[in-house]
Amino acid sequence: MNLYAIRAIYRFEMARAWRTLTQSIISPVISTSLYFVVFGAAIGSRIPQVEGVSYGSFIVPGLIMLSLLTQSLSNASFGIYFPRFTGTIYEVLSAPVSYLEIVISYVGAAATKSLILGVIILATAAMFVPIRIEHPLWMVTFLVLTAVTFSLLGFIIGIWADGFEKLQLVPLLIITPLAFLGGTFYSINMLPPLWQTVTLFNPVVYLVSGFRWSFYGIADVSPAVSLGMTFLFLAVCIGVVAWIFRTGYRLKP
Repeated sequence: MNLYAIRAIYRFEMARAWRTLTQSIISPVISTSLYFVVFGAAIGSRIPQVEGVSYGSFIVPGLIMLSLLTQSLSNASFGIYFPRFTGTIYEVLSAPVSYLEIVISYVGAAATKSLILGVIILATAAMFVPIRIEHPLWMVTFLVLTAVTFSLLGFIIGIWADGFEKLQLVPLLIITPLAFLGGTFYSINMLPPLWQTVTLFNPVVYLVSGFRWSFYGIADVSPAVSLGMTFLFLAVCIGVVAWIFRTGYRLKP
């Protein structure tokens, strides 16, 4: 394992985040704060509690997960797409660096940036609403697994995309709608029975439910099922990345 190469790529990617601090950190925090103000004040006044938790506190895990999903995707996809766009990816591929080390570097940097953002949003949320974390170890587990999984998905999107427009295609048309329909702002138990069943086909439901359980001990689906689905999604992403490097898909001219 070439730790020097991993550290070099990782530090380069992290340095890019600090150079674009406004876009990487400040903008998502402001957007999430607006969610707290709008949803907490407008809707929270009409929905005092959800399953024994104040509405403002109830949406905190969902908002953190929403930011984590979108930022992991965007960080990882742009991180690998830009070297492809400029042609510098071939220098990395021709260097004595294995495919595993490349993935660890890019995905690790993207996941780290998302985790930092998640912690900042959690601290910001604590200034608006009361928060309790009943299962801190499981909270960290879901946080790290989600960041790594969606960073891998972003890595896949960054290799698949052949233009900047496609980088936004999957996050805007698929991931964001799934996140909003995945129990971010509500419990799926509030839906009619038919839609509860339909919603269970949304993978984001399991992420949000498991993460919310780690906070308040309440969940739309079993935490064990949520954890299992997260590992399944992670395994699928790892399999796709392995196939990409084995076949050279969109990496070899």
